[in-house]
Amino acid sequence: MTTPPVRTDPAANLRSLARLLDTAVTIPGTNIRFGLDALIGLVPGLGDMAGAAMSGYIVLAAARLGAPAPVLVRMVTNVAIDGVVGSVPLLGDLFDVGWRANTRNTDLLDRHLAEPAATRRASAGVVAGVVLALVLLAVGAVALTIAVLKGIGALLGA
Repeated sequence: MTTPPVRTDPAANLRSLARLLDTAVTIPGTNIRFGLDALIGLVPGLGDMAGAAMSGYIVLAAARLGAPAPVLVRMVTNVAIDGVVGSVPLLGDLFDVGWRANTRNTDLLDRHLAEPAATRRASAGVVAGVVLALVLLAVGAVALTIAVLKGIGALLGA
C-alpha cells in the first residue's frame, strides 16, 4: 500500500517571507509590528533597492504560480507605492510599517489560489513585464532618494 503524495501549500513560503519582511517583530508594549523591509529601508537607496528586490520575488513567484495579469498588476502597484513613498528618508520607513506591501501581495495571491477554477498560467510576456516594472520601480526609488537628499543638502547649504 502506497501513501498518497503530500500536497503542500504553494504560497506558504511566500507568506513566511512576507511575514519576515513586514511583521516579524513587535515593539514591546504595543501592537506595532515591523519587519526587515522597514529596517533595511533605513539605508538610503540601497535599502530600498533590496526591499524592492525581495518584494519582487513574491510578485515573480505569484506569476509562476499562475496569477493572472490583473492580480500581478495590483501586486506591482503595491510594490510601487511602497517603493516610492518608502524612498522618503525616515517618513517612508514609517509608511512601510503600516503599508505592508508584501502581506497585501500574499493576501492577493491567496485569494486567487482559493479559486482554482479561475487560475491560469501567466504568460512569458506578463512575467517579463513584471520584471521590467520592478526594475523600473527600484531605479525610480533610488532616483527619488537621491533627489530628496540633494534637496535637503541644498536647504542646509551643504
